[in-house]
Amino acid sequence: MALAFDEFGRPFIIIKEQESKTRLRGLDAQKANIAAGKAVARILRTSLGPKGMDKMLQSPDGDVTITNDGATILEQMDVDNQIAKLMVELSRSQDYEIGDGTTGVVVMAGALLEQAQRLLERGIHPIRIAEGYEMGSRIAYEHLEHIAQKFEFDATNIQPLIQTCMTTLSSKIVNRCKCSLAEIAVKAVLAVADLERRDLNLDLIKVEGKVGGKLEDTELIYGIIVDKDMSHPQMPKEIQDAKIAILTCPFEPPKPKTKHKVDIDTVEKFQTLRQQEQKYFDDMVQKCKDVGATLVICQWGFDDEANHLLMHRNLPAVRWVGGVELELIAIATGGRIVPRFQELTPEKLGRAGLVREKAFGTTKDRMIYIEHCANSRAVTIFIRGGNKMMIEETKRSIHDALCVARNLIRNNSIVYGGGSAEISCSVAVEAAADKYPGVEQYAIRAFADALDSVPMALAENSGLQPIETLSAVKSQQIKENNPCCGIDCNDVGTNDMCEQNVFETLIGKQQQILLATQVVKMILKIDDVISPSDY
Repeated sequence: MALAFDEFGRPFIIIKEQESKTRLRGLDAQKANIAAGKAVARILRTSLGPKGMDKMLQSPDGDVTITNDGATILEQMDVDNQIAKLMVELSRSQDYEIGDGTTGVVVMAGALLEQAQRLLERGIHPIRIAEGYEMGSRIAYEHLEHIAQKFEFDATNIQPLIQTCMTTLSSKIVNRCKCSLAEIAVKAVLAVADLERRDLNLDLIKVEGKVGGKLEDTELIYGIIVDKDMSHPQMPKEIQDAKIAILTCPFEPPKPKTKHKVDIDTVEKFQTLRQQEQKYFDDMVQKCKDVGATLVICQWGFDDEANHLLMHRNLPAVRWVGGVELELIAIATGGRIVPRFQELTPEKLGRAGLVREKAFGTTKDRMIYIEHCANSRAVTIFIRGGNKMMIEETKRSIHDALCVARNLIRNNSIVYGGGSAEISCSVAVEAAADKYPGVEQYAIRAFADALDSVPMALAENSGLQPIETLSAVKSQQIKENNPCCGIDCNDVGTNDMCEQNVFETLIGKQQQILLATQVVKMILKIDDVISPSDY
């Protein structure tokens, strides 16, 4: 900065920063990128495991979210740094592909970046580090398949599935009800799964919540719940063997498509118009009655006159039902969505054994239960809780449990949790590093050290001495040749995760290692950070 004068003698300041300003290149860029990635991983590290802490996130409009789900935390964080955004995408990828392990994958990536920083300071080229990490991830991936175990389950023996879902729910706020929630999640998945094709569509499982009641009141309904009530308070609250007309056309006269208006200047003309409208309503209601419908579910609303007619003609109706809910009702009841009254036929009606309206609490909030459907391949998990935040967090926890059950149906291989799989992989990668004579062996050893970060974080979050606990468990694994030894987070007196029934899916753990390695390789190969002002 310098002081200068114009032709009139007025002083002005010359700022020379623009000339001296340089963008980050080479090793400085790589270190800055690593620092950004580590900062994101550090936030999530304390949320890992059954004793992990929760984060309270406040949105710009004042909404508060309390969660320890990695994907949710990163989704709601306001991240500006581009490398940090890559870590957010990493967690989102794990969530989309697997549904669980979103915190672990970011912690793993942060540990790999930390080890890479040490190697860069020792003068090892980032490309050689990336190649070593790739070799290490391949060794760990194959070792996971080697230590994985298969377990058989069917519709009558669902205990193994429940145990694995309980492991997922152990790290959530809802862990005190993990047994009942895991059972609900597994039964919901089996209700919609095609076990022959080993696949299922999670869209068929609807998760609803209602504030009030206890978490223990959460239930599985083999059918659909609609957060609506009967359109008229005097309509019947329970319908047995319901035949349901699912309509996307409103109970109201057609509106003219032109902007002309009709002037009514006599009472006779008004009476004629009113009779015409009433006849129109009568025809619509009669059409529904003629095809045998005992319940009408309509996407749109209808006015008081139509509502009054429906009640008098003994045709219960539900209005303002959303499009997604209509589709689920159509799938569950085997009905067809009808866009025009002229197309309504008996074959297009859905069928349900019981439709009932249920009221909750002193406020008498009402919901419609559609149960015992013709096609049971659509179910609803109905969550109760003390407040909205609890219900939202339970929904996220249930989603993780559903994804784990789905992954086990696709591939019924498991590894043991509590960091045992990572410790076993670390030992295997460390041993395999001796076979590589080049510089890559340093990166492979660093990969083995990074794998230890997950069990170390579990020990830290459980209030144990991290280094001492990890060393003891690792020596026990090597001594007993038992890949089931992990961190005793719940302090039950044994490190054997098989005895503690702590399972994780094989494909989930493999995906964590692959995704973390891919993102770290990408970050290491960035040696120039160019901002918009640089071009």
